[in-house]
Amino acid sequence: MNLNYFFSGIDRHAYEYMGCHKLGNNVEFCLWAPHAYSVEVLIDDETHLMNKIDDRGIWFVSIENKDMGFIYKYRIFTDENNYIDRIDPYAFSFKNGSCRSYQSEYVFTDNDYIDNRSFSYENHLNIYEVHLNGFKHNDNHSSYKQLKEELIPYVKQMGYTHIEIMPVFEYPFDGSWGYQAYGFFSPTSRYGSPDDLKDLINECHLNGIGVILDVPYYHFVADDNILKNYDGKPCYEYEDEQIRYSQWGSLCFDLSSGPVNSYLLSSANYFINEYHFDGLRVDAVSNFIYFNGDKNTWENKNGIEFLKRFNYSFKEENPDCILIAENSSDYKGITWKVCDGGLGFDYTWDLGWMNDTLAYYSCDPSTRQYHHNQLTFSMAYFNNEKYLLPLSHDEVVHGKKTIVEKMYGSYNERFAQCRNLYMYMFTHPGKKLNFLGNDIAMIREFDEKSQLDWNLLEYPMHDSFNRYFRDLVGIYNSYKALYAYDYESFSFKWIDADNYGQSIYVYTRYDEDNCFIIVLNMKPVAYTDFRIGVPFTGEYFELLNSEKDIYSGCNITNDKQLFSSSTKAHGLPNSISIDIAPYAGIIISKRIDRKAPIYEEPEHLGVIKSF
Repeated sequence: MNLNYFFSGIDRHAYEYMGCHKLGNNVEFCLWAPHAYSVEVLIDDETHLMNKIDDRGIWFVSIENKDMGFIYKYRIFTDENNYIDRIDPYAFSFKNGSCRSYQSEYVFTDNDYIDNRSFSYENHLNIYEVHLNGFKHNDNHSSYKQLKEELIPYVKQMGYTHIEIMPVFEYPFDGSWGYQAYGFFSPTSRYGSPDDLKDLINECHLNGIGVILDVPYYHFVADDNILKNYDGKPCYEYEDEQIRYSQWGSLCFDLSSGPVNSYLLSSANYFINEYHFDGLRVDAVSNFIYFNGDKNTWENKNGIEFLKRFNYSFKEENPDCILIAENSSDYKGITWKVCDGGLGFDYTWDLGWMNDTLAYYSCDPSTRQYHHNQLTFSMAYFNNEKYLLPLSHDEVVHGKKTIVEKMYGSYNERFAQCRNLYMYMFTHPGKKLNFLGNDIAMIREFDEKSQLDWNLLEYPMHDSFNRYFRDLVGIYNSYKALYAYDYESFSFKWIDADNYGQSIYVYTRYDEDNCFIIVLNMKPVAYTDFRIGVPFTGEYFELLNSEKDIYSGCNITNDKQLFSSSTKAHGLPNSISIDIAPYAGIIISKRIDRKAPIYEEPEHLGVIKSF
């Protein structure tokens, strides 16, 4: 152990010596309790006095001939006569709220996946956000074993590249969804053993699915008997009452503390190294930046410096893993490199896109001409950061309604517009995230006690929506034009961004070999022979139409090949004519023949010339 690293806040592997470890026939305990008068380890009916091995508050004891699997706790004396009982902050397993000594016997078989795992902005990234008890369960509760059998086949079928697991650090209250935790080195025992979780991740990898862990490193649960006032005084939280509590009533980690920095950095590396997670989604990043996430208060300098140190160190050790920021602020540089003055995340949630988009689809189509810029504005700032487009759990709880229920109009109209929405989402630049239930058009809001309403798939409208979602994702996964150049300005061009009156949007996505033209009709009005400017001469065909009958649409489609003519439209010298159904989302495809002569139109063809 290097205690200087630990106290400097740069120790990435404090879990290798802190906590409870089996070493030969002995079991060793190591604890940081800087204000303690003395410390004992209580194992069943046994009491073992710990030795203070460093004046900065490190306590240690080695116990002979002890098998793992026992329940233990620390008894911390605040003075000669008074004591408090506490958990082990570095405990690797809990049982009924008590620390359980744990030594894994699991052997991973995912070497091929780990060895070939790489990070690149050109990778497609389509995340299924999962609350582990909300997918499927028996007897009112799910398990890692059940998820292995039922979640993985569904994720593969739907074409998701990753699952993002909502926080699994041990936590006391189901209603917090894991966001107010205390076991930052222990997955919750609600769903099984630590080895069961490892087996779930291993099986995901064997099926080509990455696993991202949601981590609430800003705060922890304010329970008097856990980490709060750990040794009689604040250790993990701030001493200053003014900044000690978050807006949720939880305790804010003292990010100015070296041992706390090492604690959180070690937690991240522990789950990457020991559980083979493929990345982290860091919760509440705006709170790291501003006090309580409010720009009108003050900048959280401790939080900003922590994120820079954390992200730089994490990516240095895990360059092939993903770092995602859940950030609601407009702070610049979330995804810039730390050496360039940024925070060092790989991606940040585009909550501006989410808010504008859902607000637009919820408004009366007769008024959408006055809100037209809500769908064009995202591309005005998109190149500022590396954005991920989220329709997450936050949008389907607490009276906000589910995604399909947010749509305007009748039952059929809501489904038509929801199909349109997902066409917009999966053809818009940026990586994707959807919460469980979005892809079956859940009507009921999320409830952590209940599984998804899978019986909805017995109804044609929901079943066809699920098929549409799957087909749309299949197209997204199949064509580089829709993901490989998300963060290159040349990959997206507006053909028509200003059709306020008809509320129709037309844009293109490019790569070296394909040009896709996306048409979105935001009104309940049909059009025949609608002319659209195109960047190439030749044949086009309709790749996907959200109003096809197999998706419960009205079946106004373009089944025949579309040939360009020399009629000018949208500032382009060639165009095609198509039929557009009410609320239709359409993808029109053109294979690029790079050997064929093409006309000069710098704005639209600069992309092709650059390859």
